[in-house]
Amino acid sequence: MSAIEIKPVTADNWDLLEALFAAHGTVRGCWCMYFRLTSREFGDGWGDGNRDEMCRLVCDEGVVPGLIAIEDEEAVGWVSVAPREEFGRVQRSRVTKPVDDEPAWSIVCFYVKPGARRGGLTRALVDAAVEYAVDNGARLVEAYPYDTDEARRSGIEIYYGVASTFRQAGFEEVERRSPHRPIMRLRPQGG
Repeated sequence: MSAIEIKPVTADNWDLLEALFAAHGTVRGCWCMYFRLTSREFGDGWGDGNRDEMCRLVCDEGVVPGLIAIEDEEAVGWVSVAPREEFGRVQRSRVTKPVDDEPAWSIVCFYVKPGARRGGLTRALVDAAVEYAVDNGARLVEAYPYDTDEARRSGIEIYYGVASTFRQAGFEEVERRSPHRPIMRLRPQGG
């Protein structure tokens, strides 16, 4: 395996994200807009509409919605990370709503291309997301992963990551409102 580079998604590398999502799904049609839109907006935009909205954020508004992992000039992974206030659905959910008023950045979603899985890329994406958040002013980073029973889970169950990966990265559980979905936090050094 060659070296993997993890970079913010920008208009300059939008084509790599588009190729990763279009060819491999990300639950076909989501385009990682689920946490950014209301249910109606998300449903109305399913597929091309969600792609167009993500492209508008990245290419027209200059929003960095997350990071992309690149190997041999091809995207192999993605993590969505941004200030929590960009994810309205996180804030409205009974499971993931904020535990307090402290500002936080949120890691909400992953996609790792088949063939690149089970090699530590998700952990590398977590570490890169934390570093990116801190570099952009975060003093607290949150995640809302699936807490598995160590049994293999489908991608649809773990697209928001697994708790064990976040624990290994130093995150601690701060609240649990659902049996399998803890709210986990990290106060990075320098953050």
